[in-house]
Amino acid sequence: MKPLSFVTPALKRGVQIGVLSLTALLAACGSSGPFKFDDSYSAQGQNSRVRYLVMHYTAGDHATSLKVLTQRDVSAHYLVSDERRPTVYRLVPEERRAWHAGIGSWYGFTDLNTGSIGIEIVNMGRLADGRWAPYSAAQIEALKVLLKDLAQRHGVSPRNIIGHSDVAPQRKLDPGPHFPWKDLAQAGIGRWYKEPQARALQAQYATRPLPSASQVQALLRKAGYETPDSGTFDKATQNVLAAFQMHYRPARYNGVLDAETAAILQSLD
Repeated sequence: MKPLSFVTPALKRGVQIGVLSLTALLAACGSSGPFKFDDSYSAQGQNSRVRYLVMHYTAGDHATSLKVLTQRDVSAHYLVSDERRPTVYRLVPEERRAWHAGIGSWYGFTDLNTGSIGIEIVNMGRLADGRWAPYSAAQIEALKVLLKDLAQRHGVSPRNIIGHSDVAPQRKLDPGPHFPWKDLAQAGIGRWYKEPQARALQAQYATRPLPSASQVQALLRKAGYETPDSGTFDKATQNVLAAFQMHYRPARYNGVLDAETAAILQSLD
């Protein structure tokens, strides 16, 4: 796939300033300068700093989302608008840190702002009446193109395409239960579970006990979630279970272990 080009005027200005600064530095280091500059070699031992793609909803409208993400101490690399033909804004260059993830963990990695690209989607999130705002089909199609490009260029594995609630289940709910993780997985984006295996395991739980709290906590950690090691279904573990359910079984995300949740947890790719 040819890389996408989402370039804003501000980004162009930043690139131009960077090129001018480097040009001025090289000019100052001519034959009489303190050193020579040589970029003709490229190290074999390198890769992208990006290991994760983290999805968010903005909990605001288009104008508010742009204002918050550009004028306050919170940001994201990309913002997907809710227009009929969505605009994908690049707000932070990919090589720089955006302030989007905060405190969180995924497979034990905690510096998520440094190791991720944050993607905000204009969506009101949870509404006052308890319902959740839907995502538009156009937004999801735009997101598929963007995510495929980012995952390919940065070598991001499917299990590391995640939601804010996955990395911070004690304090975050975005991108919410209407985010179409299964649809994305069917398009080759992100991780999903083996559905036939899950159905078979769920049927078996009709005649045998569900996994213990300790077993569930171990399975959640194996899936990437930061989970207590209490051996009980305490509130923190229920929050992690709810985040897992919201991602893989959004029809019911009450944080209570049941046969379907246990079966899905044991059937992840």
